Amino acid sequence: MANLAKLEFAALDLSGDNFLSWVLDAKIHLRANGLGQTIVDENNASPEENAKAMIFLRRHIHEALKSEYVVVDEPLVLWKALGERYDHQKTMTLPRARYEWTHLRFQDYKSVSEYNSAMHRITSLMRLCGENISEEDMLEKTLSTFHASNVLLQQQYRHSSFKKYSELVSCLLLAEQNNELLLKNHQSRPTGSAPLPEINAASQEVNATSSRGNIHKRGRWGKRGHWQGNRKNRGARSEGLGPRSGPSTNGKNASRNKGKAQMSHVPRNVDSLVTDVVQRDIGCAHVVRPGIWRILSSFT
Repeated sequence: MANLAKLEFAALDLSGDNFLSWVLDAKIHLRANGLGQTIVDENNASPEENAKAMIFLRRHIHEALKSEYVVVDEPLVLWKALGERYDHQKTMTLPRARYEWTHLRFQDYKSVSEYNSAMHRITSLMRLCGENISEEDMLEKTLSTFHASNVLLQQQYRHSSFKKYSELVSCLLLAEQNNELLLKNHQSRPTGSAPLPEINAASQEVNATSSRGNIHKRGRWGKRGHWQGNRKNRGARSEGLGPRSGPSTNGKNASRNKGKAQMSHVPRNVDSLVTDVVQRDIGCAHVVRPGIWRILSSFT
């Protein structure tokens, strides 16, 4: 049956592979709950404290182990029994940790973070097994396993006289980040080339150049093929006074030009304009499209 309460840490496996980390987690949580004395020899723990510690320990062991130690009702007895059963894990883990420590090299990892993670994992296993690894050992292991092409860099770090391994790792992480930025800037474009202009800026410059060219080409004509005339005549046309007329213009041409001028200033919605004029003057509600210009001319 699965545990009803949520586990504070991983339960002790039947094989005992996680026994070392399980012992550390169990001690910390028992002390945090005020039950640390229940697993110590010659303790003065009350029956209530022993019961709470027993419940906690049984909840964090494998189901098969619960069945094997079902008759044990004292936390100290269960603690010692599990220690005798899985204490050999130290003798099995320590040689493997020593081997990994011996072959640990900084140059074998792609990034500083990966190397730092491996360093802490190996040293933690060795410390759990009773093997002490000092800060000097970690510094020497890192500096002595640099790649041969980084001899000068390794000497510079040695002259920095770091006292803690964490200080050296911080400098290595910063240098790694700066190198990545340098490579990105170098690979962004060929050496000696200028960056390409932005698309919007280039299009605006082209439009400005073309507009200035059109102004010079038009001159006094304004639009292509249309004479603007002088300012006085343009004002007359805008007021609906018709085109320019000279002495040679007869009456027939004048009336024709007058009609053309009025027709040229008819708004786009001419149907609504003609309808309004007809309804206002003769009360006609229906206008035939082909006769629009004749109706408009007759009322002007």
